[in-house]
Amino acid sequence: MKKIKLLGLALFLAMAGLSQANAQELGIRFGNFSGNNVAVDGVFELGQFSRIHADVSFGNDGVGIDALWDFLYRPIGTSDFDYYIGAGPSLFLGDPFGLSAAGEIGVEYAFPDVPIAIGFDWRPTFRIVEETDFFVDVFGLNVRYVFGRVTGN
Repeated sequence: MKKIKLLGLALFLAMAGLSQANAQELGIRFGNFSGNNVAVDGVFELGQFSRIHADVSFGNDGVGIDALWDFLYRPIGTSDFDYYIGAGPSLFLGDPFGLSAAGEIGVEYAFPDVPIAIGFDWRPTFRIVEETDFFVDVFGLNVRYVFGRVTGN
């Protein structure tokens, strides 16, 4: 029951944030990160070449919140693939509490005829609080709906 309440709260906060932040992509993330393995995943554009990549994850008796600034977000040549590099805080609200600094390197493909983007990234993470650790095995697969893109062009 506690997990269902946490999931409901996370979804409510994500939807409330999206209505205020004008998200361009919303979906789900699978992988091993913030002590969990599934997350609500959102991307918020800051400009042509930067964005915020945020996740709210749940499982393992806690909630993870990541807000990474992808300061480099560019296309790979003339293809529909983009690469991104970023960094930011990662928080785990559970037992034990965790505060981390995470990096992010990834690639994503935006389908030209459907409003779907699929990405794969690596997030090396340095946990500072409650314990001090360095994790290099943090990978994720993102599947997101892209809002506002006209398909078939």
